[in-house]
This record gives sequence, structure tokens and C-alpha cells, in this order.
Amino acid sequence: MRFVVDRNAMLRALGHITGIVERRNTIPILSNILIGADRDGGLTFKATDLDMEAVEAVPAKVDVAGAVTVPAHTLHDIVRKLPEGAEIRIERKGNEGRLKVAAGRASFELAILPADDFPDMGQTELPTRFSVDSGELKRLFEKARFAISTEETRYYLNGIYLHAVDGPEGAKLRAVATDGHRLAQVETESPAGASGMPGVIVPRKAVGEVIKLLEAGAAPVEVTLSPAKIRFAVGDLVLTSKLIDGSFPDYGRVIPTNNKKFLLLENADLVKAVDRVSTLSSEKGRAVKLNAAEGRLVVSANNPESGSATEEISAEYQDEPLEIGFNARYLLDIASQIDGTKSLFKLADGSSPTLISDEADASALYVLMPMRV
Repeated sequence: MRFVVDRNAMLRALGHITGIVERRNTIPILSNILIGADRDGGLTFKATDLDMEAVEAVPAKVDVAGAVTVPAHTLHDIVRKLPEGAEIRIERKGNEGRLKVAAGRASFELAILPADDFPDMGQTELPTRFSVDSGELKRLFEKARFAISTEETRYYLNGIYLHAVDGPEGAKLRAVATDGHRLAQVETESPAGASGMPGVIVPRKAVGEVIKLLEAGAAPVEVTLSPAKIRFAVGDLVLTSKLIDGSFPDYGRVIPTNNKKFLLLENADLVKAVDRVSTLSSEKGRAVKLNAAEGRLVVSANNPESGSATEEISAEYQDEPLEIGFNARYLLDIASQIDGTKSLFKLADGSSPTLISDEADASALYVLMPMRV
């Protein structure tokens, strides 16, 4: 195998796919990526962790075709440290157990493993197919992923529930995540072909990799899926992932519909106040108390060991005074998803779930469970 490739193109491809490769593996070949060089098809890089697979094609001048696997993170580090715009010459001589990587006067030799041993997820049939704007898909995943559960025993909550819904405003593609303490629901116009798709749970790791590969202004994403797998294709990159085999709970039951007390406030003011006051909240609960009264909101925290803190901010509120407690980190996580200037809280009482949304954007809503303070 022998080829020449542009350093920048190779670095971009390796940056996209090496995130899949775990740095510690009990199976040695899973620490490697598969490099395939074809005189007609150019160059491909493939990475897998057995649950997910990424393949990216890169233009290259191939003199001798072949395939080999090399340590993923080592190769990525080498290419990253080579000069911008360099031409990289890669060659495997005969049956030697080394791959030579050279650019300018720098030269490296890497240990290799046989390409035939590299796992392949296969080309199973994925009957549902649709195209979605890359920015919209990235928004769906970015705004929902903070609520993904990290509790492995509730594995069916360890991802984003992606599904199509029909509502009064037409068909939507919706992403939902919850960990039992908070819930995120984000939606966009349903693309052609998504109607009738099976509801699928995209694993946390796959969500993170999709967000990384969807750069600003990227081409539309071709999504194909079955009840067991999902594939995202954008440009020369194809990411395939197994789906979580489980039933996502009926999340609609926890979204309050009768919260009649409206609290409207500057989101930036809320973030600063909660961040400052939570400095004195207890490490265990991270609890802050919100006291809403006409025209104002008082944020407070009380810690018997270190003291107390309060901060008052202006707010639009016309109902009777209400006191409610939240986990400060959960509240800040939701507030960080608000793109507009004002956040809207829909409240019932101090012990019921609160609905939080961006006043100017109805496509995303968040539910936060209260805590006793």
C-alpha cells in the first residue's frame, strides 16, 4: 500500500472518526482505525467500537492499493502535529509489520494489525429514509442531550428519543430526553419521509458524535434507520450506530398542562443570580429557593455549615406569591438552552413540575421537578 494525501484533509477526517475509538480497549484492534486505499475509489478511514461505526472518504493519490489498521489516536496526534498544508506519504512495504508515515523530513513507523480482523457492522436494510437540515438536527440534539440519564440501570433513558409526531401545527420531528429530574423536548418541521418512522432511542455517545460532525453550514444530513440501527450521512462521512433496545416512557404524562402562574424574566439575570447564590448551597443537594412575588423574584440558598445568600431580580409576575426549590445545576442547564433574552416559567405550586421555555421560541420546552428546600 502506498499513497499521498493532503495533511488538512486527513486531519479533518481523523478528527471526525477518532472520537468513536476508546483510548482503553480490551480488544486491541478496536484501538485501531482501518485505512483502505483503492486506485479508483481513493482513500477511506473507518473506526468502530462495535456499537458505532464511522467511515469517511478522503481524496488521495493512490499508487498501490491495500488496507491496514493502525492505532487511531497515535496517527491522529502525528497528523495534527505535522505542518499545515503538508503532503503526507504513507507506505507499507511488503509484509512488514510497520506502516511508514512521512512528511517533509519527519518520518514515523507505526505498528499495524491485519485489516481482515477489523470488525464490520454490515450493510443491513434501513427502510426509513429522510433528509434533514444539518443545523436543525444539531439543534435538536444539542438542546436535548443535557437531560440524557447517566444511570446505566435505566438504560432506556441513556439516549435521545427521536420520533415523528402529528400535532395541531402539523407534522414534527421531535427529540426528547429525560433523567427523571428534568425533561427536554425539542422539535422541528418533519422532513419528507420521516412520517411513520419508528420511534428510536439514539445512544448518548452517538448523539455526541453527530453533534461534533455537524459543522456550521454543512450539507443536509441523510438519515436512514430501522428499529435496530440508524445511519447519518453528511458529505463524505457516514456514521452508523446501533439503537438502544428498549421502550422510552410515555413522557407526555409528565409535561404539565394546567400550570397557570406565569413568571417571565430576563434569562441572563436568572443565570447570574442562580450562579452567585448557589455558591452557598450545600454540595449534596445544590438547592436554591425561588420566591416569586409581584414584579420580582428572590433567589436564595441556605447552608447551615457555610451561611446563606439571597439576590433579587426584576420579573413579570401577577399571581399570588409562590415559593419553590430547584437543583441549581439543573436550573442552569435549562437556562443555558434559552437562546432568546427572556425565559418563561409556567408554575402550579411549590411541589409540582414546572414548565420552562424560551418566550420567543415554542419549539423547545423543558420540565423541571422541584425539590424540597
